[in-house]
Amino acid sequence: MNAKKELLIGLLVGLIANTMGTLLYIVLFSDLSITDTYHAAVQQGHVGSLLALGAILNLLAFFGFLKIKRDQRAKGVLVATVITALVILYYKLF
Repeated sequence: MNAKKELLIGLLVGLIANTMGTLLYIVLFSDLSITDTYHAAVQQGHVGSLLALGAILNLLAFFGFLKIKRDQRAKGVLVATVITALVILYYKLF
């Protein structure tokens, strides 16, 4: 497959894994609904923490792709993680 396509697949997997990890964390550890938890996190300045906890699933995707020798996809997951880090930085600074 084309290297750019593989990278894009990895990026999408990374973004989806991060989203699913964040939602899973909220469902398992919050007594509030997903939207209420998000609003509370915004008010308390904890959105970055939610996103960082969600990014843990990216580790599974990253190492899974490395194990099956899909290096370009692993790079895409890494790019998604960097994007998440930049979003967290934005929330921390502003």
